[in-house]
Amino acid sequence: MNVVVLDYGSGNLASAERALRRTGAQVEVTSDFDKALAADGLVVPGVGAYAACMAGLTAVRGDRIIGRRLAGSRPVLGICVGMQILFAEGVEHGERTEGVGEWPGTVERLQAPIVPHMGWNTLQPGEKSVLFDGLDPDTRFYFVHSYGVRRWELEVHEPFTPPSVTWAEHGGDRFVAAVENGPLSATQFHPEKSGDAGAEVLSRWVASLR
Repeated sequence: MNVVVLDYGSGNLASAERALRRTGAQVEVTSDFDKALAADGLVVPGVGAYAACMAGLTAVRGDRIIGRRLAGSRPVLGICVGMQILFAEGVEHGERTEGVGEWPGTVERLQAPIVPHMGWNTLQPGEKSVLFDGLDPDTRFYFVHSYGVRRWELEVHEPFTPPSVTWAEHGGDRFVAAVENGPLSATQFHPEKSGDAGAEVLSRWVASLR
């Protein structure tokens, strides 16, 4: 399968590329609009500030790429801030920034005694999860973040299928750790830095592109 890692000036591009190549996918890191649109799968990484990531994303028309891919049911995977920008907005240091808006909700500072949340953590997988189905409950994934989505706000009614929302907890604060919503998936943790567990999640996502 052909996977594009979107280069918009923010993200662990090299590590994401290496991790995806290990799944057997053909991987290209590029900001090219047409290549990103045509790939079997698109990965949107992201590190740093929400506002800076959104500025970089819009500069390469990444928001349009994501929207057009999803309109055609073509898979997209967001990672870390690449997940956060898929929500309606982010608030950092009192600054409110509009996101891509694929899901309602606000990315805000975690309310935990120690921030950032940095290290390995278990997950509470959502119902009908494909990415985490059957994994040992003690499986840990690597997180590095100070902000997250602390409330899931999307309401889905029949006959539509609700997303599978996976949660994690840090310092007593619960936040969204991953979402699987048709062709759109995202993880707050870094699968490319999560060893064998992260490799399994990426392999499952690439396998879903077939």
